[in-house]
Formats: sequence, structure tokens, C-alpha cells
Amino acid sequence: MLISIIVPTLNTAESLPSALRHLAHRADVELLIVDGGSTDRTMEVAQTFTPYVFQSRPNRAAQFNTGARHATGDILFFLPADAFLLPGALEDLQRQIIAHGAVAGAFDLNIDSPRRVDRWMARLANRRARWGRSPAGDQGLFLWRQVFAALGGFPELPILEDGALARELRRFGRVIFLRTGLVTSRRRWETHGIVASLGVDWWVRFLYCLRIPPGVLRRIADGWLKPVVSAGSARQSTTAAVQSSRD
Repeated sequence: MLISIIVPTLNTAESLPSALRHLAHRADVELLIVDGGSTDRTMEVAQTFTPYVFQSRPNRAAQFNTGARHATGDILFFLPADAFLLPGALEDLQRQIIAHGAVAGAFDLNIDSPRRVDRWMARLANRRARWGRSPAGDQGLFLWRQVFAALGGFPELPILEDGALARELRRFGRVIFLRTGLVTSRRRWETHGIVASLGVDWWVRFLYCLRIPPGVLRRIADGWLKPVVSAGSARQSTTAAVQSSRD
């Protein structure tokens, strides 16, 4: 069974090798990188791991859809650029999606952090995702390619494209969650901290359920997650900071 792993990137040259190093030469993996306009060495780094490197506008849904259009695998796996898979994760993915007759699934959020508050917040995020059967994009969503095509791909929204797709997936069939296998780098949370980042994410998801327009939600998230400048660090743009925290 061939798995097409699609990785959206945006100025992720530093973290990309950790995500791709153990995937590039697997016979059962088709690795596709879709860049959203990086200004660092992301494209150059990506091309050392796979010939399938594409460009898209800087929108995660558009990047996912671009990768999916070029994918040929039986399963599409949307992997965050700053996360990495543990040994045996792909084998477990294949076993579980077949054994449970599922249309899709995701991994629990596991953050590479020694801080107790980070682990506690990750557990809350996992409970939210399991209760609502709505995995977030940073949990590594995977689904059958035919299911993705039937759903028409990710809706190209400015925010919460993962929630919009999950809403349709729940109507389509069973969504499973794997407790271990995917680890997210703690660096993605360092700009604002996991409490603030997940708090804003949950609030925006709640407002989305109230059918607040995605454009308004994008402005809310950008306004609340403003870049934090620490001594010796360069100021980042709000858009880049939010994109990095969610992709």
C-alpha cells in the first residue's frame, strides 16, 4: 500500500530535515512538499529529500490540495512540517485504518516538551478532537485518496480548513485516532506558548460552530496571536507566526 505524505512548508528549512529524514527512501512512501512562498532555504532543503516539490499560494488548504492533485498513493497523509513520525507509525496507520473500516484518522497531539503544562494542554486538545471527531491539522490527518476526492478536497478557507473537512468526514464514515506515532516539535509553541495558542484555537473553533465567517475568524486569530519579541530575537509577521503555529 502506497502512502502519499504531503507536507506544507513556509520558512521551515530548520525543522524540515527532522520530518523528512526517515521518509525519503521508503518504498511505501511517496513524499510531496508544497511550499507557500518561503524566503529561506526551505525549497532547497526539500529538494534534497524528494523530487516532488511544488509551489502554491501561502494557504495551508491550497498547499494540501496542490499536493493531493499530484499524489498517487492509496492513502493521503497530511504531515506538519515541524512534526516527525516515530518508528512503526506508518505501519500502525495502515493496520488501524483497515482494521476499523475507517475513512480517515489522525494521531493524538504529542508535544516534544518536558513541561507538564504542555502535556496537560495536549491531553485537553486530544479530548476535544476525539469528542468532536474533529482532528486538527497539526495531528497528521490521513484518509483514503478516494474519500478525499469525493469530498472535493480541503475547502480553501483562510483558517480552520481542517475543521471544515472534518465536519464532512464525520458524515462520510468513521474517523479514528492513534495515541502514539507522531511527535510535534515544541518550537511551534514558543512564540506564544501552548496555553495561548490552543486557547485561541479552541475559541476560534467555537466561533466557527456559530458560523462566524472564516475571514473574521482569521482577523481574530491574527489580532490575538500577535508576534512576541524577546531579547535578541527578530520580529516575525503575524501571518507567519499563526501559520507556523498551525501547520
